[in-house]
Amino acid sequence: MALDAQLLEILACPEDKGPLLYFQDEDALYNPRLKRRYAIRDDIPIMLIDEAETVSDDEHQRLLAKAEAEGITPTFDADEPES
Repeated sequence: MALDAQLLEILACPEDKGPLLYFQDEDALYNPRLKRRYAIRDDIPIMLIDEAETVSDDEHQRLLAKAEAEGITPTFDADEPES
């Protein structure tokens, strides 16, 4: 099951407060700025810094290429002012 679109609009990295990339087929949210992946278990994002996985450079490149190829965009636009 996919995460709710409204939830995705407000999800941010707990460390740098920036947007994430959502990889539905991998049950993961990814912060490319910090190279951190947050797992999604039973449709619940595990947004704890201590439980995030820091990925290797190769995995980082794979995730960025996959996001570009599949049109995966950040969970929100970091340049938009908050309402």
